[in-house]
Amino acid sequence: MATPDKSAAVAEIKQKFENSNAAVVTAYTGLTVAQLKNLRRSLGENAQYRVSKNTLTKIAANEAGVTGLDEYLQGSTAVAFVTGDPVEAAKGLRDFAKEHPALVIKGGFLEGKALSAEEINKLADLESREVLLAKLAGGMKASMAKAAATFQAPLLKFARTTDALRSKVEQGGAGESAPAE
Repeated sequence: MATPDKSAAVAEIKQKFENSNAAVVTAYTGLTVAQLKNLRRSLGENAQYRVSKNTLTKIAANEAGVTGLDEYLQGSTAVAFVTGDPVEAAKGLRDFAKEHPALVIKGGFLEGKALSAEEINKLADLESREVLLAKLAGGMKASMAKAAATFQAPLLKFARTTDALRSKVEQGGAGESAPAE
């Protein structure tokens, strides 16, 4: 028989899964309370890091339609629920894990697809959304400038040719002497 506390916890975790576009499951054994506090702070507003019971998390994930996490929900488990840029959160977790080896990334999911720890590390290697958009905008701007130069080239060539022809005619006309009588 489920207690009201457990039912409420499952409902809360289920809501976090439904409101998140990604989640990262980690093992945190060996981290101090202060280190966990620093981790939460480093993830910022884009992610919430929550220690949870495996059984309750499995039930909530299944109710939310998230599959493939059961194998990661063993031992001490905490989940980072990501509502913002998943690349930024993955980088934050990876960087924190480099400094604190007690934090181990087990796996997770991104927009309904289960991810292994290696895939999350690959996600962390990507550039952030803002950087990728800036590169795209720069590439598009360069392409437009190149196209404008290409369209402008025939007009400039015509203008230079006309100017050179006019100069030649003026020089030719000034250099001719009047016919002798």
